[in-house]
Amino acid sequence: MISRSRPSAGPGSPWDGEFARYFGERAHSLRSTAFLLCGDWHQAEDLTQAALLKLYLAWPRLSRHDALDAYARKVVLRTFLAEHRRSRWKRERLTDSPPELPAAPAASERDELVRQALAVLAPKQRAVLVLRYFEDLSVEETAKALGCSTGTVKSQASRGLATLRNRLGPHYGALTFSAPTEGR
Repeated sequence: MISRSRPSAGPGSPWDGEFARYFGERAHSLRSTAFLLCGDWHQAEDLTQAALLKLYLAWPRLSRHDALDAYARKVVLRTFLAEHRRSRWKRERLTDSPPELPAAPAASERDELVRQALAVLAPKQRAVLVLRYFEDLSVEETAKALGCSTGTVKSQASRGLATLRNRLGPHYGALTFSAPTEGR
């Protein structure tokens, strides 16, 4: 995917317009995926920005622009997983409703239930479920995005779904994923 033949990106580069178009078309989708991974719009925005910065820096070296969506999704996932590994050692303490922020609009009960259930999953299980059932990727595509085997994808999906079934109880069968809407 990455070719080493072109120079690094910088401000005012000839490919800025091309990247800006891609950013405009895909930022919302990447932010939605990031939200499903982390469950917080502010953190999703940070993940998306970090991933798009990495993508911008690699842009001139990308040789296959037909596979950009898969590559961008992989960057979001890896950024999320790396941040989660780092945060194990330095946990920030977040409050439910900081006094300086207005309350977010209420999400639908179903979406809130799914978001809360996803939040209890291990990051890798959450990533697998988001890619398989929200992004609608195949087992092979999910394995490629996460850099793991198809067996790992299947076992993580199985464990994640079992946890969701236990957590959601009788509500599990009636749930479907819908694209998250920003809570801002």
